Amino acid sequence: MSRDGIDTEMRTAGIIGGLGPESTIDYYRAIIARYRARTADAGYPQIVINSLDVNKGIALLDAGRLDELADYLAAGVELLARAGADFASIAANTPHLVFDEVQRRSTIPLVSIVRATCNHAKVLGLKKLGLFGTGFTMRANFYPEEFQQAGMEIVRPSDSEREFIHRKYIDELLKNHFLPETRTAILKIAQRMQNDDGIQALVLAGTELPLLLRDSPLPGIEVLDTTMIHVEAIVDELLR
Repeated sequence: MSRDGIDTEMRTAGIIGGLGPESTIDYYRAIIARYRARTADAGYPQIVINSLDVNKGIALLDAGRLDELADYLAAGVELLARAGADFASIAANTPHLVFDEVQRRSTIPLVSIVRATCNHAKVLGLKKLGLFGTGFTMRANFYPEEFQQAGMEIVRPSDSEREFIHRKYIDELLKNHFLPETRTAILKIAQRMQNDDGIQALVLAGTELPLLLRDSPLPGIEVLDTTMIHVEAIVDELLR
C-alpha cells in the first residue's frame, strides 16, 4: 500500500462525474458489476470520483466559453491524478467537445466515450447511425468526425427535434425526471429517422438517455448505450 493508502497492485479508475449526477451513479454501479463479472475472485475495483457542478458546465457551454470548460475539466482530472488514479474518464458525452485539449493537459490517459462507441459500432458493422444527446452534442462535429474516419455516417435529428430533445434533457433528465410521455416522443423521433433517413442504429450520446430509454426496444434499430459501452472500456483499462 502507498499513495496515501491506495493499493498500487490494483489499477485505479478516475471518473469525472456530476455531469449529471444520476448518470454518475449509473456508471459507478455498472463498473462494479462488470468488474465483478469479469474477475474470477469477484473483487471490487478501485474508483476515485470527482463530482463536478453540472450547472457550471452548462453555463460555460451556453456562453460558448469552451476554453474555460477545458480548464474546469483539466483541473478536475488533475485532482484525480493526485488522488492516485492511473487513468480517467469523463462520465458524460458533451464535455468531449474539449476532450483533446483536456487529454493534452492531463498527466494520465483518458478513456474516450466517443472512441469507445465508434469502435463498438464498427465491430457491429454499422454504417448509418442517428445521434441523440444534448443540443451541444448534436450540433457539434466530434461524433460525426470520429465515425466518418471509421467509414460510418452520423445522422442528426431535424432542428426542431434537436431543440425538443435538448430541452427535455436539460429540464427533465438532468433533474432526475424520466417521464413516459417524453420517452414516447423521443422514440417517435427515432422511428421517424429510421423511416426517412434510413438509420440502422441510434447512438444515445447523452448518459442520461439510457436511463430513459434503456428498457424501451426500438424494432429494427440497434441502440448504442454509450454509458455501458464506456463502462466496458473502463473495465478493460482496469484489467489491463
